[in-house]
Amino acid sequence: MATVSSYQPWKSEFSKMSDRKEPTSISCTASLPMLWKEYFRDPSQWWDNRSRKVHPGYPDFKHKGTKQCLWIDNPCTPSWVTAELSRRSMETPLPARPVICDDCTAFVVSLRACAKSKDLRKGSLIHEEILRKGLVDQCSDALITMYAKCGALVKAQELLDIHSSRNAYTWTAMITAYAQHKQARDALRCFEHMQLAGLSPDAVTFACVLNACSSVQDIDKGRKIHAEIIRQGLIGDDVVLGNALLDMYAKCGALSTAQYLLQWLPSRDVVSWNALISGYTLLGQGEQALRCFEQMQIEGFSPTSVTFTCILEACGSIGALEKGEEVFYEIAKQELFENNIVLGTATVDMFAKCGALSKAQQVFQNLPSRDVVSWNALIAGYAAQGQGNQALECFAKMQQEGISANEVTYSCILDACGSLGALDKGTEVHHEITRQNLLQTNIVLSTAVVDMYVKCGAFQSAEQVVEELPLQAVAPWNSLITGYARQGQSDQALKCFKLMIHRGINPDAVTFTGVLNACSHLGLTDEGLMHFMSMKKIYNVKPDIGHYTCMIDLFGRSGQLDKAMEVIKEMPPGEDLAVWSALLGACQKWGDVNVGKRAFEHSVELSQNDAAAYALMANIYATASLYNDAEKVEV
Repeated sequence: MATVSSYQPWKSEFSKMSDRKEPTSISCTASLPMLWKEYFRDPSQWWDNRSRKVHPGYPDFKHKGTKQCLWIDNPCTPSWVTAELSRRSMETPLPARPVICDDCTAFVVSLRACAKSKDLRKGSLIHEEILRKGLVDQCSDALITMYAKCGALVKAQELLDIHSSRNAYTWTAMITAYAQHKQARDALRCFEHMQLAGLSPDAVTFACVLNACSSVQDIDKGRKIHAEIIRQGLIGDDVVLGNALLDMYAKCGALSTAQYLLQWLPSRDVVSWNALISGYTLLGQGEQALRCFEQMQIEGFSPTSVTFTCILEACGSIGALEKGEEVFYEIAKQELFENNIVLGTATVDMFAKCGALSKAQQVFQNLPSRDVVSWNALIAGYAAQGQGNQALECFAKMQQEGISANEVTYSCILDACGSLGALDKGTEVHHEITRQNLLQTNIVLSTAVVDMYVKCGAFQSAEQVVEELPLQAVAPWNSLITGYARQGQSDQALKCFKLMIHRGINPDAVTFTGVLNACSHLGLTDEGLMHFMSMKKIYNVKPDIGHYTCMIDLFGRSGQLDKAMEVIKEMPPGEDLAVWSALLGACQKWGDVNVGKRAFEHSVELSQNDAAAYALMANIYATASLYNDAEKVEV
């Protein structure tokens, strides 16, 4: 199914920046003598790169705070500098400066070419030649960068650990590689080591680290980096760094901060808007995503394929079919579907989620190319709309076209089998999943298998799957407990719950919904109350409206309407018709006019056109022989 979870708004721009060249020009300025005097006043504030210098473009000295650079062989360097350096070297020996040989320069240039073309094999051969010539120390930075950019992260890290690079560019390449290979924690660790080494990150480094913060949703780290960026005055007109900040806040759920940042940025582009729209979409705020989309266009920014993909997902999440169709026609008008399978899949997914399955099928058939994600969008749409047979037909056609199913496909098909009661097909899919060793490590898939067996009434098979799972996860148990409760086997649901607790698996909110329902159907008022109290006090599970409704139903079935009212008083502030409807139903059963009137008043206050509430109240009056009052109850 189409998703925007992997979207990285500055990725293309960042890749360009990460390939930047080190400075190679040496300039003459009138302030150069003053800069040298500043160096001699406090050399400890400058990095001395002379012992590691492998290219004339590298500065001999670089200020740790201002990043200003000095070259000894600059033609504009005052003559007294050399004499002063010589005098000081007699007092404190300076690090030996290696001779920059032609071989070193050639190796560095070749390694950069390998890094750019991602040619790891050739880069490794050059490394072997460097080892033979004993030039590893002089070429270590280029080697680390080459391995990092080629994805050989273990080798790159090994060299970095050995040679302790003083080159910020090398560290940035390492951090970039970790981030691009979804190893965000390693990227953050590398960044910390870089700072401990006394090296100051630049805008590119910060952008990459913010990307890592986004991946693991570490907003605290992201805020610290933001503060450091402000302290160094790095944002300015750097739209890439600004977008990285915006994306970090959006992906970490701080959308108000992201929205404020968008307005505050000195310069922004369509990537900035995409980051915010993507954030709203990911957090299920489709309406807000659409408002951002409209505002972006008002400000004169043209949407890209990424924008359209996010907006289509937003439309699907809120069922905005009309807006989704409008976006679809605009995409077709711009001929963006050609060779863009992601955009095509997002369109299929939008129509499917909006229930327009014929349109989803039509778009799917017209896609220039289709992959497993495209098929999943259509299959999931049919399964979600209760059209299990069509989902199975799509699955069969997908296999005929030689497309291999993945975990998402199998989850959707198992859902379809469960809705149809297609036990034989579901069992066949289960065996295929087992053959591919997918079940043991995938909680979502294992839960789908259990759920399929439960819906097909094959509880013994469902229990066997749960028993054989190595994962101590609550979700498969929830499926089993809820399934027993829904099928009226409440005693079995409670047995499963006790066994789960015995196995050391902590229940969650879903577990307690099933357990409380089971207690309600069995009339186990005391046990139900005990579980309700334990969920709060022992398992730290905050009750939601579903749990409160279960408790009202539990007390209502046993005629304890006063206790049901006490439960309602304990509920957090909020308006929910289901609670009062449950209480009103219990009042009809027990003929309690007084509590019924209160429940009725709250119900009609929330929904004046709730016909069920009026019918229940009229029946309550009639049961109590209050016929005149019953006749007055009208919608």
